[in-house]
Amino acid sequence: MEFKSKIKTIEWVDDYSKMVDQTVVPYEYKFVNITKGDDMFLAIRNMIVRGAPAIGIAGAHGVVLYAQELEKENLSREEFVAKLIEKAEYMKTSRPTAVNLMWACQKQIDVIKNSKSDIKGIIEELKQNGIKLENEDIEINKKIGDYGAEVVPKGATILTHCNAGALATVGYGTALGVVRSAYAKDNTIQVFADETRPRQQGARITTFELAMDGIPVTLITDGMCSYFMSKGMIDMVVVGADRIAANGDTANKIGTYTVAIAAKYHNIPFYIAAPLSTIDTSIQSGNEIPIEERSHEEVTHINGKRICAEGINIINPGFDVTPHELIAGIITEKGILRPDYNKSIAEAFSRI
Repeated sequence: MEFKSKIKTIEWVDDYSKMVDQTVVPYEYKFVNITKGDDMFLAIRNMIVRGAPAIGIAGAHGVVLYAQELEKENLSREEFVAKLIEKAEYMKTSRPTAVNLMWACQKQIDVIKNSKSDIKGIIEELKQNGIKLENEDIEINKKIGDYGAEVVPKGATILTHCNAGALATVGYGTALGVVRSAYAKDNTIQVFADETRPRQQGARITTFELAMDGIPVTLITDGMCSYFMSKGMIDMVVVGADRIAANGDTANKIGTYTVAIAAKYHNIPFYIAAPLSTIDTSIQSGNEIPIEERSHEEVTHINGKRICAEGINIINPGFDVTPHELIAGIITEKGILRPDYNKSIAEAFSRI
């Protein structure tokens, strides 16, 4: 039986990008229409759209929006192509850690460079490529889910951190794709979700979408995972990823590394679920992954209200890197990659 999620996070409609505004979930579930390239840049930066695969698609859509704007400037084809490539490179910089953004924008740049069409033709090719990437994302996620379900024990309780679900992708999920596929086979599966400070993606978003889909979920605070692991209440951990190095080191939402250490101590398998587009083979280890430093207000405030004294020092990295030694497997659309990751990752890319 195939599990059908009720959520479609982002899609191209006519001449604009339609997406769920994730800054207001769970208080509201509403869509916004992005009609300009710079607005898409800000939607990515301000996390109206978030999750590595989803912001990749958003970036691809953003390139189309820039193309539509440039069409109105009465440029020659040569000028149009040069300016559009410049805009696409700019779109890549909207957030630094998730490599899917750079990957998807580059896919659009390749379309621009390889096109033999006039300006209108280039724009149409970019639209169709963006839609193709959307559809492929859902199919890739379903494959990830099905491969991952094979290692989920019957009746398992799965811990996840942050949100790697339908709302982090086009509409199925990577880590939660594994949950959805496993639940379709065994409805005794349940999830423990870390709250994921400071932006509360686990509390706000993961619990929201699992509740929407009727999958049992228990919310815990970030500091509680070791307690439940020690009580034998967690069977496995599955999280998403924003960038994976060639050796398997994985950047994910801040706090993931802590969960991985606790899982290793308690002999609980810790899995990454991510498409191959999240793997950056140009970097050899996690030491090379750029870590986004986010607004201090994310730490000092909750729902707009200050929770600490004024004037204190704040450091707010958005991500941390889990060393490959702590990872039992990387669940991809090409199967589950196992150590040695340098070898298994290279083999997976050879099958593309």
